[in-house]
Amino acid sequence: MDEAQARDEICRVGRSLFERGYVHATAGNISVRLADGYLITPTDACLGALQPERLARLDADGQQLSGDRGSKTIVLHRRIYAASEATAAPARCVIHTHSTHLVACSLAAASSAGGQWTEGADLLPPITPYFVMKVGHVPHIAYHRPGAPEAAEAVARAIARHAAAGHPIRAVMLARLGPNVWHETPASAMATLEELEETARLWQLSGPGITPLNATQLAELRATFGAAW
Repeated sequence: MDEAQARDEICRVGRSLFERGYVHATAGNISVRLADGYLITPTDACLGALQPERLARLDADGQQLSGDRGSKTIVLHRRIYAASEATAAPARCVIHTHSTHLVACSLAAASSAGGQWTEGADLLPPITPYFVMKVGHVPHIAYHRPGAPEAAEAVARAIARHAAAGHPIRAVMLARLGPNVWHETPASAMATLEELEETARLWQLSGPGITPLNATQLAELRATFGAAW
């Protein structure tokens, strides 16, 4: 995908996410890693009304070259690109949203834990085969203010930890904020986000008493489909 194609695809995916309610107002952002830098949506931009020529163009060091001022979350996105590079799930596109059901799950998890945090805990259990196959583990990252470097470091640690355990990840959940998902293209990252948000919705509709897939069922998904769980 060349730069012109990447610009068009970011705008197409942003509009699709906005029109279907996965993002609202000016929440969320999308970036793509290029051969010599990055594209990212502008700060405070509505993903439903992006213009290709106004996307922020950054060099390989994250310095802006052109376009509207880029989202502050480029710091986190660059850490995801770097941390995932040597894994079996390298990022070429990162999408961040404030998807309703995922944020609701995060709020519920934080409340039930009484404010205590266990680094490495998953946001959701493996309740459906397609969640396991298409998304995988989703570490729940402790709350930090939007744009905080501590959040980026926590995400990088989660990526490294899961890669070392043999199940590379494609998503994390920032507590009280929203998910960051990544894949090879904007369309693939969007599909991962959709599966993740729908799983969160199922979890909320079914209640916490639902039984997750058991060890035998998970092993079958690994053996048959190469699921990273």
